[in-house]
Amino acid sequence: MSKPVGCKRWAIAEGYIPETSNGPEPAMLSHETVCLLNASEHEAHVEITVYFSDRDPAGPYRITVAPRRTMHVRFNDLRDPEPIPKGTDYASVIESDVPIVVQHTRLDSRQAENALMTTMAYADRCGS
Repeated sequence: MSKPVGCKRWAIAEGYIPETSNGPEPAMLSHETVCLLNASEHEAHVEITVYFSDRDPAGPYRITVAPRRTMHVRFNDLRDPEPIPKGTDYASVIESDVPIVVQHTRLDSRQAENALMTTMAYADRCGS
């Protein structure tokens, strides 16, 4: 690919991990996911910072996405430097050293009638 695709800085203003789930785990566990696409020829070194309404931010959470690969990262699985609390509103900023594309997905399985929602993150600082 001759031109980079994506941006180096993204924001997801909405985040919430439901406290309960309905259905077999891990597939039906209520979760939030950040989907990262690195279409470049270089590793993407990604940092995620999580913001809350009532406390200081958490992070950065560091992730490496291999060249020409995608990675889906559940916020539920982030542990270092601390787990993301369930049942708490949050937002996140995703920064990368190479342009990437970021999408946000939530599976809410608190009821038998599950809800899945996905949206593109807000892109900032686009270009190489």
